Amino acid sequence: MIRVMVVEDHPVFAEGLVSLFRDLPEVEVVGVAGTGEAAVDLVEQVAPQVVLMDLHLPGISGIEATSRITERHPEVAVLALTMLSDDETVLAAIRAGARGYLLKEASGADIVRSLEAVATGQVVFGASTGSQVLAALSAQPARPRPIPELTDREIEVLELVAAGLNNHAIAQRLVLSEKTVRNHVSNIFAKLHVTDRSAAVARARDAGLGPR
Repeated sequence: MIRVMVVEDHPVFAEGLVSLFRDLPEVEVVGVAGTGEAAVDLVEQVAPQVVLMDLHLPGISGIEATSRITERHPEVAVLALTMLSDDETVLAAIRAGARGYLLKEASGADIVRSLEAVATGQVVFGASTGSQVLAALSAQPARPRPIPELTDREIEVLELVAAGLNNHAIAQRLVLSEKTVRNHVSNIFAKLHVTDRSAAVARARDAGLGPR
């Protein structure tokens, strides 16, 4: 079962989504929020697998809320949902950490398929936005990454691990909670197929990270 949190400031649309999921045995709605601030706080309480995020919210935007959620909870997948399909909004959502992007006009079946996909680690885009994303990303020069499978934040954490810092020190250096750092370290171990910090440090140094 996929634990889903709905973030939508229009009550009628939010209720429509909840009703859609209520009839699906494979989906459990664990929370509903109407603002970006409430969404960030609610993730801490209900621990969803997927957050279905409206990008245009009162207060902090859905893009900013996505950034805060994925920063603090890298294990949570955010699926962005919006009325707009402009390139700038698409790329902003991706840069903020969204794992998928759909228009509000998407069918219920498309939304469910996308929830299932991002819950299993895939990245998905609606048919009307996918070509825009690919074109915009291909137009930007690619930056070489020392360990391609890691995100920028994970590389930053790994560099500090390689420098000998413990989770508490890393959390202070990056202004994160220790829980967030632990999540990042766990993800790094999984992606590098290592089981301890020594092996992770060895991989980091092979890639040119950390002190020599």
